[in-house]
Amino acid sequence: MMMIKKVTMKYLGNKDILNGRKTGFLSSQKCTADVVLKSYDWAKQMRTGGKCVITGNHSQIEKDVYEILLKGKQPLILVLARGLQKRYDTSVKKAIDEGRLLVISPFEANINRVTREGALVRNKLIIELADEMMVGYITEGGQLEEILKNKKHLTL
Repeated sequence: MMMIKKVTMKYLGNKDILNGRKTGFLSSQKCTADVVLKSYDWAKQMRTGGKCVITGNHSQIEKDVYEILLKGKQPLILVLARGLQKRYDTSVKKAIDEGRLLVISPFEANINRVTREGALVRNKLIIELADEMMVGYITEGGQLEEILKNKKHLTL
């Protein structure tokens, strides 16, 4: 297994978002259709309620939830399982310019591929930074189940 060297946190965007209340969102990669729909509804509720969510965008459901939230006006934190990118699309730049998005990476810029180890570091960071956790789906025996076993969380 390739060892990823952790570094000082890298930030892009509004660091003040970290001072507010944050709900973490994670989900195993494989989940049922009803969990997908519940996750979409939950993300829309968080968006319209102006609630800050801290998430990754590795699993498809995490990507979808992130995209739903990015379309809102509420604060949002994206934690990467790789280094910060040099370029971001227009919607990300707009959210950063509006001061409502913070992108965080605990990795050097040259780490540009997501690995299992990188995802684990990212997930642990999300759990550490979040005031509360919402989980879309947990695969039995998976990595997410292991890191959440002693953590208080809600599941959709």
